[in-house]
Amino acid sequence: MECKEGNIYSEDYNQEKDNNLKKSSGKEKFKKNKKIINFIVRCIRVFPRSVRICLWHTFQKSNRKYAIACRYIILKSLAKKVSDNVFIGSNVEIISFENIIIGENVSIHKDCYIDATGKIEIGDNVSIAHQTSLISFNHTWQDKNKPIKYNESVFEKIKICNDVWIGAGVRILAGVNIESRSIVAAGAVVNKNVEANTIVGGIPAKLIKKI
Repeated sequence: MECKEGNIYSEDYNQEKDNNLKKSSGKEKFKKNKKIINFIVRCIRVFPRSVRICLWHTFQKSNRKYAIACRYIILKSLAKKVSDNVFIGSNVEIISFENIIIGENVSIHKDCYIDATGKIEIGDNVSIAHQTSLISFNHTWQDKNKPIKYNESVFEKIKICNDVWIGAGVRILAGVNIESRSIVAAGAVVNKNVEANTIVGGIPAKLIKKI
């Protein structure tokens, strides 16, 4: 499913103010060091995937700046695609790195769980708060001769479009498409698509208001 773009800026959007904010942001710091970072990424790809995953776990728990940089470098070497200025917090667990696409200016905060077995795509300018889970597969239960845990799994892509804010402790389930300029309130369980320019929340997530 293609993303539907939301209303990106209000009428009183101040470009000059936005430019000033960018100068002091991680985006500008990343830009200054981009060539060095990309060189290290190319070098680290020489190592076997298993070694890079071990390195990921080595730096997984630390909040120090060097660990944050190392997580980005390792993620970029393992994932299908990772764009510029991506922040990965401590204790983020990622399954199936090779099935992940992440856009620019994305932050995934501490203790998130991301299972990309069924593929996950995250757009630009997305913030995912701590302890959120993205799970791109479901168990089936139709075969009564087997315990549910041994029934076949169904894999479906999760897509989060540009300019989305995911609150803390959200659960996003397989097959969900979250459209641009939307907010998912903390603690929500998202099992259906989210329209652009909306706030959703609850279990299961429902429309709270349009923005």
